[in-house]
Amino acid sequence: MPSLSSQHIAILQKLLENGFEIVSFPLYPNSVGVRKGNCAALLAPQDGGGIKLLVAPSVLIDGQLSVRVSRGGKEFYVWKKKELPATSHRIAEVEKCRKELSGLIE
Repeated sequence: MPSLSSQHIAILQKLLENGFEIVSFPLYPNSVGVRKGNCAALLAPQDGGGIKLLVAPSVLIDGQLSVRVSRGGKEFYVWKKKELPATSHRIAEVEKCRKELSGLIE
């Protein structure tokens, strides 16, 4: 995990107070992972104390960030060889997480 200033920690505390969890993604050791429900995202501390969204929220599959793909006219969230259909419920959950997270880190 990157080194964090008191300003970074204050932003992360605000995320915790709003239901997000701080999580670790070993594949991304230089980022801060956050999770809420079935969604997670990667954040990056910035010089000057801010935090930016590095990887937008996505659905977790086996505890890992997935990628949304289109295949054969259908959409899926994919992690390695596992996939979940991009249902309207999942898409709405990801969008809600994105909006909430963006509002809290800006």
